[in-house]
Amino acid sequence: MDRRKFVKNSSLFALSLAGAKLGNLTFLPQTLAQVKELKFGIISTESQSNQRPIWEPFIKALSDSIGLPVKAFYVTQYVALIEAMRTGDVHLAWYGGKSYIEAAKRSKAEAFAKVVDTEGGKGYYSHLITNKDNPIVAQAKAMGGDKYVVKNAGNLTFAFNDPNSTSGFLVPSYYVFAQNQVDPKKAFKRLIFSGSHEATALAVANNQVDVATNNNESLDRLQKTNPKARANIETIWTSTLIPSDPIAYRQDLPADLKQKIRNFFYNYKEAKVLKPHGWSGFAQADDKIWNPVRELDLAKKILELENKENMNAEDKQKLEEFRQQLNAIKTN
Repeated sequence: MDRRKFVKNSSLFALSLAGAKLGNLTFLPQTLAQVKELKFGIISTESQSNQRPIWEPFIKALSDSIGLPVKAFYVTQYVALIEAMRTGDVHLAWYGGKSYIEAAKRSKAEAFAKVVDTEGGKGYYSHLITNKDNPIVAQAKAMGGDKYVVKNAGNLTFAFNDPNSTSGFLVPSYYVFAQNQVDPKKAFKRLIFSGSHEATALAVANNQVDVATNNNESLDRLQKTNPKARANIETIWTSTLIPSDPIAYRQDLPADLKQKIRNFFYNYKEAKVLKPHGWSGFAQADDKIWNPVRELDLAKKILELENKENMNAEDKQKLEEFRQQLNAIKTN
């Protein structure tokens, strides 16, 4: 399953953060008394006008619980959130699985909780979606949406979410394309990255693309925020269960502050605040829970290299490194 907008143009924001000095990592407060404000990163899977009202009560409750001001930052690109935590501009964040494993590798992110949905579930599903009036619907559902898309890609327009999205990119990239030796960059009549789950859903609802990625949680939210658009969308493929979204803080936050944050998340059950997110609360978690996402990411990279014609020496070296990394995760 991958949060804040520091500036209105998140692309420029990501680039500006990328230029920040690594030295920023060494100057975080070491005691709770030194922390003046907690910065919470939120990936905007929908427009900010929809996100802010449902996040503000939660942010206030977190602030009241830990006794510090909490400032929410919304971004529309996963890379901006990952980079912001790397530079210390974000202390705590709601990630998706794919963006979290990147943040754990590059940004000192440490998962301590995962979201639990309103039915008590601790996972979600990736989908391929199309417009309900698109002529492909009947055949796609009869054949299987993944098989139909692979077979007819040259006649279709397609939208991914974001390269660091779990359900919007990684899961369909592996199960639909890599396993079938298909390169989506070459296969489709037109391929775009819409940037958010809401954007891919609206692209389908408005007949701007034939097929797009999404997930069940985002489609449930769309039913509430834009039921007319949701009514135009048909699901043609569903993935296996994906581990639910992690909540992570920087490893080097003061220990007493991390304890206060954990206490809040593990005990917060306010239904009126959580329900608009599709959540009932949070469960304790650690980094290893998202090892299946790491395995999926590495398996995708391995398959892509194995399917590549005329591998050079660098490709072969990468392939061996990926295999070693995958084996290390599986045996850990």
